Amino acid sequence: MLDNIDLKDAVRRAIQTEKNAMDFYQRGAEIMQNTEAKKVFELLAREEREHAEWFYNVYPGDDIPDLEEFLNAGVDQNSEWMSELNQMDTKDFNERKAMEMAMEKEKGLAEHLRNFAAKIEDPEVRKVFEDNATSTDYHFQIIESEYARLMGMVHETDIDTFVRE
Repeated sequence: MLDNIDLKDAVRRAIQTEKNAMDFYQRGAEIMQNTEAKKVFELLAREEREHAEWFYNVYPGDDIPDLEEFLNAGVDQNSEWMSELNQMDTKDFNERKAMEMAMEKEKGLAEHLRNFAAKIEDPEVRKVFEDNATSTDYHFQIIESEYARLMGMVHETDIDTFVRE
């Protein structure tokens, strides 16, 4: 189980991860050409901001006095979320690649959050990690659905129609 210092560090890192994800989605939305894909990334950026607030509300530290100021601070270009996106030349950028990166990141993050939640004794903090993992799973599903639409794949809502025909 985690002691108080480790818990503080873990929640601080979770806030930073949510900020990095928010920055990733904001940057992706800025360079996307497809309107619907852009809307998906804008939605995800807003939700990552909300997730950061969930963690901030249980953060036992006092070194982040203002969450908005923290979230609006500069982008960590070397973060796991941004580095791969930054390596991609904008002319090589496309929605498919961005969504593949996003799905990979969301899947890994959900697993990490669940594994970490299992180590947390404080029920309030554990619940925030678990709720965030569930929301992260939902993000994966949103991206996967938009990816299928962009690739011209059968959308999950149309499967019954195709199965019956």
